[in-house]
Amino acid sequence: MTSPIIIALDANYERSMNLAKSFDPKMCRLKVGSQLFTSIGPRVVEELCSLGYEVFLDLKFHDIPNTVFGAVKSSAELGVWMLNVHISGGSNMIKHAKRALDTYTNPPLIVGVTILTSLSDKDVDEIGITNLSKSVMNLSRLAKDNGLDGVVSSPREVADIKKHCGKDFITVTPGIRPTSIDDDQTRILTPKEALDNGSDYLVIGRPVTESPNPLKSLEQILKDIEI
Repeated sequence: MTSPIIIALDANYERSMNLAKSFDPKMCRLKVGSQLFTSIGPRVVEELCSLGYEVFLDLKFHDIPNTVFGAVKSSAELGVWMLNVHISGGSNMIKHAKRALDTYTNPPLIVGVTILTSLSDKDVDEIGITNLSKSVMNLSRLAKDNGLDGVVSSPREVADIKKHCGKDFITVTPGIRPTSIDDDQTRILTPKEALDNGSDYLVIGRPVTESPNPLKSLEQILKDIEI
């Protein structure tokens, strides 16, 4: 697959499955997040995989190391393509997440969440982070040093991440908006801007899934980035 697009399915089960059936696995991968997974469970991952999609299970595991070990192993059993953990869980937790995949011939990718793209400088200041960009870089290095395949970050931070962690270090970027819209994301770029910055995968949700014609919206994005 050459498409860098990951469509975030954040609707209910019926709506999400209808969206998946209206797209094509050659056009995009699909992301299953907390809302959808909590509402229906592993079944939705299995059904999306049966349709031929590569699935990014976005549950952002962040817990004691043994719990994360078990969660990652259970995710791998579902046949997901990618999953994620919070880097702020620390080196020991990350190592347990990686170790959970030691027995798999083709394990899923594991990427680490840096700082949510909904958070601004003001937001992170409230939780004691004084320099957002520096914190993203420190977390990215921690992920790299402990064997993660890449990180989830704002597309605005990708160039620096690639500079310090290497061009093969995967960057998954939410906060992708085809045009300027008013929602809960703050550190955003357009799909083309994100790719020009070096993003490997673009997570796009509401601009496609809540548009009047989701398929047409996805096709337009693919056209805009010349895929």
